[in-house]
Amino acid sequence: MPSYPETRLTKALREGEFPIIVSLARHDLDLARAAIDAGAFAIKVHLNAYHRATGTTFGSFAEERPFFEDLATLGVPLLVMAGQERVPSPQEMDALADLGFEGFNIYVSDMQQHLLQSKLRPIPALGEASTDEDLTKILDIPGAMMEASVASFADYGKPLDGTDLDRYRTIASKAGIPVIAPSQKKFVPDDMPKLRDAGIAAPLLGVIVTGTTPESMRAAVTPIVAATRR
Repeated sequence: MPSYPETRLTKALREGEFPIIVSLARHDLDLARAAIDAGAFAIKVHLNAYHRATGTTFGSFAEERPFFEDLATLGVPLLVMAGQERVPSPQEMDALADLGFEGFNIYVSDMQQHLLQSKLRPIPALGEASTDEDLTKILDIPGAMMEASVASFADYGKPLDGTDLDRYRTIASKAGIPVIAPSQKKFVPDDMPKLRDAGIAAPLLGVIVTGTTPESMRAAVTPIVAATRR
């Protein structure tokens, strides 16, 4: 297995800095700039996937590469959701690493073995129906971090509640590695200390929080970042 470098992002995740990661609703450089201007620490993009929350289809590496090359000039840590049934080839994973991407995310049920041979740190995701066996599969991957994408689609956009926090707390305590929580629920600034207290290493703010325009991005992300700095 590859050994992964310690980076600004991995250090922030391990040391409790609670960095804000933003998942782009679409591959748009102005949207990425707005997230960074608002204080986002890292940016996540997608490949080979239909994104249920936005209805957006993200293309192959060859199709998305021009955007990734532009995104890489912005100088922030980058993560990629690698796909679903279709994922990047070993050569494409190497190209992503060469562009500066640090890690890849995929549901643990969609993991393909060659992805674990790449230079990108694996960040497998638990899903709504994931079990302790799935968690163990993630923990068996050397160097892995993880995402807890465990809300039901029917609950997307609802407020974060105690049941969500209890599930995050259970996952984080069992995992013992950094756990990222995506905003399937509508995270607000007051949720940040609650997520941190539940053991979450970072929130991942997606379209349910950020909206789809640079203006909505700035309006949403700025107060959330401020809440993490109090």
